Amino acid sequence: MKKNIILKGPILTRSGYGEQARFALRSLRSREDLYNIFIQPLKWGDTSWLSEANEERTWIDKTIEKTISYVQQGGMFDASIQVTIPNEFEPLAPVNIGYTAGIETTKVAPQWLEVSNQMNKLIVVSNHSKNVFLNTTAVAVNQETNEQIDDYRIQVPIDVVNYPVKKYENLPDVDLNLDFDFNFLMISQMGVRKNIPNTIRWFIDEFRDEEVGLIIKTNLAKNSLIDRLHTEEAIKNVINTDDKTDKKCKVYLLHGEMSDEELHAVYLHEKVKAFVSLTHGEGFGLPLFEAAYSGLPVIAPGWSGQLDFLMDEKGKEHFYNISFDIQPVQQEAEWQGVVEPGSMWSFARKNSVKQKMRECYNDITSGNKPDTCKYALELQDRFSEEKMYADFVSSVESAFTEEQSQVIVL
Repeated sequence: MKKNIILKGPILTRSGYGEQARFALRSLRSREDLYNIFIQPLKWGDTSWLSEANEERTWIDKTIEKTISYVQQGGMFDASIQVTIPNEFEPLAPVNIGYTAGIETTKVAPQWLEVSNQMNKLIVVSNHSKNVFLNTTAVAVNQETNEQIDDYRIQVPIDVVNYPVKKYENLPDVDLNLDFDFNFLMISQMGVRKNIPNTIRWFIDEFRDEEVGLIIKTNLAKNSLIDRLHTEEAIKNVINTDDKTDKKCKVYLLHGEMSDEELHAVYLHEKVKAFVSLTHGEGFGLPLFEAAYSGLPVIAPGWSGQLDFLMDEKGKEHFYNISFDIQPVQQEAEWQGVVEPGSMWSFARKNSVKQKMRECYNDITSGNKPDTCKYALELQDRFSEEKMYADFVSSVESAFTEEQSQVIVL
């Protein structure tokens, strides 16, 4: 008999968790012989909503309508899969699975342990996320005995299921209007964690008098005209505040709605030569992953979620590894109940950033580019949709058979 599963998450938003929810949906749909799927959509901050009209969007809309009707008629679910940060987990069915990106720092909030332990299991997107959960301890009180627990930990099983490689056909032509033949690419939302200001500053510092570009695909929250103007102003302030002298190198802002196909065409653009990220930490690092399986050389710190795919299964590095220091998160990055005071993440070292960008530039322009295309093929096999869908379904199925751990409520 099929299981009735409710998928709760920001499935219609342009966000990391939106992408995660859509992956969960595709995995479940790959085994519709096992599941009756229902959907409870969530908003995700100020992020934009999907606007594409395709088979998947039509299916989601119909399923949301089906879910509303089913709930109104008193329908029950066998399991829930909740795609969000653990603060928002809640028991919705006999079996509850928390599917989270985890945290980009060195520890999870005590509240995450408490709420996650009310689930039957967790699925996370990287080994970094799993290890942070496993290595975090907190002080708690057993409400039944009133005894203090000094090393309260996660008590439910945790599986790692990575994102899959996406396949595209008939990619559109994307006119980036670039002046130079060599351009670095960075894709991220504006914010403290992504470290965009230092990326700009140190790029200019290294390539000031050279015909080299840095493309930044970003926004503050949405892809609106007002957002574009504010984003453009923020980037110009970084460029001009520190140094008002003339520069030959150029920084480009790429802003606005882009389909997955258009974005993939950017990775493959003949004038886009390498991907750079000075991120302080990633749950997984989807843009880095997309760059790597597209065959672009990647320049990034060797810490957090991106190591799941920037290193092969034998532990060999396939990227330009930026040196870093592990230090406390900036105060403006703290978020009560999520990014705890005292949490730490990586800080890329300026000299190493400049060195690795220069090394990458020299390798490519001298004809010594690393064989990133060969490694891209390895990634496309290792993280194929078929394998990742099967891994996700296997994890879901195991939640029905694993013995539930005893939960201690803080």
